[in-house]
Amino acid sequence: MSAADLAGRPGLLARLTPGPAVRRLLRNRAFVAGLLLFGTVAILALLAPWISPTDPNRMAVRFRFREPSWDFPFGTDNLGRNMVSRVLWGGRLSLEIGLWVVMLNAVFGVVLGAAAGYFRRLDGPLMRIADALMAFPAVLLAIGIAAALGPSVATVVIALSVVYVPRTARVLRASVMVVREQDYVQAARAAGAGDGRILFRHILPNCMAPLIVQLSFVFAYAILSEAVLSFLGLGAAPTTPSWGILIAEGRSYIREAAWLTVVPGVAIATTVLGLNLLGDGLRDVLDPRLKVDA
Repeated sequence: MSAADLAGRPGLLARLTPGPAVRRLLRNRAFVAGLLLFGTVAILALLAPWISPTDPNRMAVRFRFREPSWDFPFGTDNLGRNMVSRVLWGGRLSLEIGLWVVMLNAVFGVVLGAAAGYFRRLDGPLMRIADALMAFPAVLLAIGIAAALGPSVATVVIALSVVYVPRTARVLRASVMVVREQDYVQAARAAGAGDGRILFRHILPNCMAPLIVQLSFVFAYAILSEAVLSFLGLGAAPTTPSWGILIAEGRSYIREAAWLTVVPGVAIATTVLGLNLLGDGLRDVLDPRLKVDA
């Protein structure tokens, strides 16, 4: 399609042209750096079934404790398992758990935060429950829940969701309380709009920016916390590759085979750093109170 054709179809041209928010995001150095870091990790994890050199649990004792080399870029562990495969599959599991936690936060955090922020009579009871959960350090509360339910991937998702949903709900509640007092909301109420229409048509769409930023940070916290739980034996089964399990397995050999802990540790740090940079970039661009344009 030529430029003249596009010029004659302004509607199509408008749809093909990035919006102001997208252009600001692409000019934000933190967002671009975070997108590159996290995008690289996510793509490698998603392609793990096709790019892994071997099965992550395949043992080859004759190759045990091979240092990083051309044949084994990340080395091998005490059972001769290829660390490239184990790190890739461990990233796949960590991203899956993080995504589930984010989705549950997006659902339950929005429901609780919107209800507490809009309906004044629900604000007190809901927020007192949230305060009670937030009184405990996040990792300690997750450890307690995981220990009570037993180690499994589902347990990790439930524990981390219980920990971070109250934090997401409080962020959304604060935004809803501000938006509900705006003139256009009062006008909609005066025109006879019901609570559901006001919430879903006028309030929640204007609270998406802080919610998106919060969820990006929750993703990072979930990946880090999952590694902690797996390291303590409260996460996935020991036979399942996980970054936390890889670090736990490698700590006994840290003197003679430091790569067993360094490689998964670098993977965790890279992923969390990328998500934090993404969150910072989103906050800088989407928060109207900040005038940062890197």
